[in-house]
Amino acid sequence: MNFAVTGEMICAARKQAKLTQGEMARRLGMSRATLSKIENGTIEEFGIRKFAQLCDRLGLELSVRPRRPPTLQEAYEQNRRERQQAFRETDASLAKLKPDADG
Repeated sequence: MNFAVTGEMICAARKQAKLTQGEMARRLGMSRATLSKIENGTIEEFGIRKFAQLCDRLGLELSVRPRRPPTLQEAYEQNRRERQQAFRETDASLAKLKPDADG
């Protein structure tokens, strides 16, 4: 399961429903921070029942299927996301560097 892609889908569905993270989290009995981690794909542990409830409330469906290789489009999208993340990390690192006094 690709948690980053799943999180993006959950975030998009929540916004489509015109709900804030806080509103959605309250409805599910979880913290806004937990929902944020789900949407960002960074949550470490999360119960399947709670996850199913979240998807159900947003009109999403969980499915289990045999693993298959990604399609060309999926591979392209994954590569694009990884490159964008690398650019953001590089920009953040460069922003932390102090300019030379020689300048």
